Amino acid sequence: MSCILHIETSTNVCSVAVSHDGTVIFEKEDFSGPNHAEQLGVYVDEALSFIDQSLIPLDAVAVSAGPGSYTGLRIGVSMAKGICYGRDAKLISIPTLELMCVPVLLRELAAEEPEPLLCPMLDARRMEVYAGLWSRALKPVREIGADIVTAETYKEYLNKQPVYFFGNGAAKCMETINHPNAHLIEDINPLAKYMMPLAERRFNDGKFEDVAYFTPSYLKDYVAKLPKKLI
Repeated sequence: MSCILHIETSTNVCSVAVSHDGTVIFEKEDFSGPNHAEQLGVYVDEALSFIDQSLIPLDAVAVSAGPGSYTGLRIGVSMAKGICYGRDAKLISIPTLELMCVPVLLRELAAEEPEPLLCPMLDARRMEVYAGLWSRALKPVREIGADIVTAETYKEYLNKQPVYFFGNGAAKCMETINHPNAHLIEDINPLAKYMMPLAERRFNDGKFEDVAYFTPSYLKDYVAKLPKKLI
């Protein structure tokens, strides 16, 4: 029996969801962003009010742990920590790229031999992406990294089996990858509602973060930029 609040702010999309005993019972999504600083607090207030009105005790807060937008991740993690302190709830971290595999697995992918790999990609500017590789059983095949994509980057995997590429960094890479085993899946976003199965598993396994010391995985150092009109 668990009630988990899910927070996802790693991209321009801001989303919040609540799950109870493995079922999503509340969700809010804003695709017009990035509006995390303005929208996240509103959605979280609505979610907590829903939980209170439903007379369900909050057990944990799951938050997207990166990689992704530096600012978005900081906002999401700060909000999650504040709720954990205020509600005496556990903190669960969900790797953003692993989360992105969930909506792909919910689709009816054709049965293929050999079994395909999943490669979520988040845009990291120019021809660089944050990426990793998973099996359909969500077993990690390659560590998450910041990849500068060339025709050789994923060739050792593509020469052996099909690979599905998806996420906001995937489309720009397909012409460069250019391999018959490379397939693009469009319109895949990391959303709070998809965190549920991953968060439930971690909750049941007792895999919680230290609220005081947890930080997101940025992969790269943040570089502040001046607004264009000031340059």
